[in-house]
Amino acid sequence: MKALNKAQLTAGSLVLLLIFAALWQWGPSAFGVPEFVLPKLSSTLVEGVRMFGAENLWTHIGVTALEVVAGFVIGSALGVLIGVVLGLSPSTEAMLSPYILALQIAPKVAFAPLFVMWMGYTVYPKILVAVLIVFFPVMINVLGAVRSVDPDMVNLVRALCGRRWQIFRFVEFPSAMQALFAGLRIASTLAVIGVTVGELVGGDRGLGYLLVYGEGQGNTAMVFVAIAGLTVIGIAAYAAVVWLERRALHYVPRAAMNIA
Repeated sequence: MKALNKAQLTAGSLVLLLIFAALWQWGPSAFGVPEFVLPKLSSTLVEGVRMFGAENLWTHIGVTALEVVAGFVIGSALGVLIGVVLGLSPSTEAMLSPYILALQIAPKVAFAPLFVMWMGYTVYPKILVAVLIVFFPVMINVLGAVRSVDPDMVNLVRALCGRRWQIFRFVEFPSAMQALFAGLRIASTLAVIGVTVGELVGGDRGLGYLLVYGEGQGNTAMVFVAIAGLTVIGIAAYAAVVWLERRALHYVPRAAMNIA
């Protein structure tokens, strides 16, 4: 089958978007679904415009975006650091892996109320929940990549009298870059989930707070506006990671990079 060019793919995506918008606009009334259950697209857009003025929507978007960025950056940095340490030291991994696994298995939602109790209704509980969710996929990807480095390349640098730092800099870290960005892609979307969970449990600002507020008011359109805002933030975070990946791994063939 002949591959579609970029223009055809873009046109296909726009057609799907138009079909989705049409179904959202006329589908509820066609099937007799009331507005308080599933508002029409036009009603949701009107509510979104109202929220920019009455609910100060930009402030809530900014708070959530800041929390997502902070949680993503801190969680990813910790994931890279711990992944490299465990990858270079199997004995350290054997000692710490049970505790890291236990932390990952524990439901993150259960930590959110504790963080709120400890730190109050600030941005810090939301960031911490995002850090916990982001950390594990990045750490696992980096750990696996460091462990799978070609031993012949390591021996070659050693034969050239390379020091341990030089082996890491010129062999191990570059070899882990593709796996690192794969983990960052996953982490960029998980950060939004973590922040939303924190705001749902104990927030007075942010899009997660608007979700709870809209639900309490019986305003389904407000809930959809908040969901749309969270989706846009997640897409923006993912796109930023893809952009950075293309620049950092410009030497890798795009088919191998599998960039969307």
